[in-house]
Amino acid sequence: MQAYRVETTVTQDGTLIIKGVPFRAGTKVEVIILSHFRKAAKEVRYPLRGKPIRYLAPFESVAEDEWEALS
Repeated sequence: MQAYRVETTVTQDGTLIIKGVPFRAGTKVEVIILSHFRKAAKEVRYPLRGKPIRYLAPFESVAEDEWEALS
């Protein structure tokens, strides 16, 4: 089976016009129509990927003032 893809727009009266298909006259073809939705803005799945990591105080205690046992 040979596949051919083309994008077109449905006209006001609901018809589609596809010109210049690479098939000979009389060839049986199957037509599948899919609607094409485009996203408004591309979603960033991993916004921190590739960003540099910087540790301000890597050997300091974290939240030492919040431990009740040290008081």
